[in-house]
Amino acid sequence: MAAGRLSFINITALAPMVRVGTLPMRLLALDYGADVVYCEELIDIKMAQCHRVVNEVLETVDFVAPDERVMFRTCEREKDRVIFQMGTADPDRALTVARLVEKDVAAIDVNMGCPKEYSTKGGMGAALLSDPDKIEAILKKLVTGVSIPVTCKIRILPSLEETLGLVRRIEKTGVAAVAVHGRLKDERPRHPLHCDYIQAVARAVSIPVIANGGSLDLVKTNADIEEFRRATGASSVMLARAAMWNASVFSDQGPFPLERVMEDYLKYAIRYTNHAFNTKYCLCQMLRDKVESPLGKQVQAAQTNAELSEAYGLQEFYRRTQEQLQARRDALQSGSQPDWLVMDGDVATMAVKFERREYPPHITPKMFLLEWSRKEKLEQPQYEMVQRSQDRAFQSTVTLAEKRYRSTLWEKSKKFAEQAAAVVCLRVLGVPEGRIGEEDSGLVCKRKREGKMNGAAEEEASKKRQAVDLRQETDNSKAAAAANGDRHRADTPPGQP
Repeated sequence: MAAGRLSFINITALAPMVRVGTLPMRLLALDYGADVVYCEELIDIKMAQCHRVVNEVLETVDFVAPDERVMFRTCEREKDRVIFQMGTADPDRALTVARLVEKDVAAIDVNMGCPKEYSTKGGMGAALLSDPDKIEAILKKLVTGVSIPVTCKIRILPSLEETLGLVRRIEKTGVAAVAVHGRLKDERPRHPLHCDYIQAVARAVSIPVIANGGSLDLVKTNADIEEFRRATGASSVMLARAAMWNASVFSDQGPFPLERVMEDYLKYAIRYTNHAFNTKYCLCQMLRDKVESPLGKQVQAAQTNAELSEAYGLQEFYRRTQEQLQARRDALQSGSQPDWLVMDGDVATMAVKFERREYPPHITPKMFLLEWSRKEKLEQPQYEMVQRSQDRAFQSTVTLAEKRYRSTLWEKSKKFAEQAAAVVCLRVLGVPEGRIGEEDSGLVCKRKREGKMNGAAEEEASKKRQAVDLRQETDNSKAAAAANGDRHRADTPPGQP
């Protein structure tokens, strides 16, 4: 491969697969000899809402959704080998996502071949095949808008003439390569692969063509990969199911025993805290017809990566890994950067949620930040508010001394969002924030603090007096009822003896 820029000539790639192409599987494929790995298709609308977060504990870069889910996780090991595949039907949104991830991946790929409803219903995937104008618009926007290679993956069209017309039009957009799955959008793996179509495409364009779709019939071992390349006349080959079943298909020393492959995969899943249900799904795909074996049943019953590690006898590896990760957390927390400080552009961010119960009544972080700014003779803090459309949650950014601070977590109210931003600012500055049990900093003067506290105490005392008066009034009513010879007890509901 060319130094500094990904080449698509004479490579073997892990194909994009939903729920399979996550970080553990990609790293496993690279270990076994894959030249390039694609992530699973990630939808542009979801990715556009993500924040880029450097995860210092896992040593990864995470793209985190507003609900705190990690949509895409990558690491330095694959940085020059991983291709980010997106599902999109909008050129502008595609460019937004591409620019979000371009510093952390080797290339951008647009999915134009997935026939599944979750992709096509939004005009993405194979639905794009019937809209070549949109294909052209998306690819041109990406090619001119990012600094890394852009590719796309298609399926063949009903006629060879239509297919060749489309790929020639794609070539003119300036893409670095095109991957061709040699089946129609309505065909499935049980249908024969049209190698002749891929071969014709490879002859018709000057850019590299990556052949796809040969897992079931044509590629069973590593030696078959070169045969598949020759049969299609393609520059390169990408494998999906053959790699999912046993990633050692990429190794010229393989295939390795499935037990070893699954253990190697599980170690990566544990190391990078992969979601247990995703880990379990991938292991079940590897087990295939052995999924009802004793091991398969143990895997299916597992609910955590710890339980999965027990199924494979990796308890000690799991324990050591957890200890290492915890040690890294502790070291980072005791370091110079407090509470997981992460820079998002020019904004200092932390994952902070404002918990009202952690502060005395009428004492807030905003109050402390205001008093501190006055003490330092700074302009008072300025708060900017945004609201998320999908759930109406709020996020605030506070500016102080021309620096900006924000919590990455969203709040249900504007007030709490501002308080969370103030907490981030105070913690970055190393200034007390007024929490219960915190030593008196003197930021809020004694008179004001005691006045606030006395006011709160007086309010609480008033409530208690009202409760006492109410009980006394009830007792008096009971006594009066008894004195009048009432047949019913004063505290008995009407209608009961």
